[in-house]
Amino acid sequence: MRFGYGVLALLVVALLTFTIFQPIQVLPRIGLGPGFSFVDQNGNHLTNEDLRGHLVLYTFTYTSCQGDCPQTSRTLQLVQAQLDQINTRGLPVDLVTISFDPARDTPQQLAAFAHQLGADLTNWHFVTGEPAALKNVIGSSFGFYYNQAADGTFTFDPAFVLVDGVGIVRAKYRTAELDLALVQRDLELIATEAQNSQGAARLAYEAAHLFLCYPK
Repeated sequence: MRFGYGVLALLVVALLTFTIFQPIQVLPRIGLGPGFSFVDQNGNHLTNEDLRGHLVLYTFTYTSCQGDCPQTSRTLQLVQAQLDQINTRGLPVDLVTISFDPARDTPQQLAAFAHQLGADLTNWHFVTGEPAALKNVIGSSFGFYYNQAADGTFTFDPAFVLVDGVGIVRAKYRTAELDLALVQRDLELIATEAQNSQGAARLAYEAAHLFLCYPK
């Protein structure tokens, strides 16, 4: 009986420790990222499995998004320029711009758009696909709205999604302009977790998820 009380006391102490002091902070596991096979700016297929083991930041737009339209790809320019300052502990980071306008955003148009942005295509992919597949990935799986008007323009939720190396969605940013310091923090949190949550240390990270030790 005393042994049982002792175990219970240890569990209570552990709960209080992780709830109050949060010795380890993690990003939430929001859900499983979608599977997909899209065509990139070179006419090649890019799948979610090609990005396995990478940290991936997605955004959704179309190349004709001009004027007051929230063109999220400009923000990814800034993210890409900052990547060498982020300690991802050796994990590669990829950027993926998904166009929901496949009729106009051909591979040639995506390539021209990438060139206009000065994108480094070694880790920044510009892709599109069949309308039904795009709606499933962007709308149903990632949970972001877009709709085409009669004049060919789109209304959409400007947003970014961060997915970890095993394909789990870890953060959603509902904005057209990212807080670069926040993105750096989140990338480094995921990279640190991936490196350290092995063996006995994995239990500590699972406890952090259990007790919702999320950064403010």
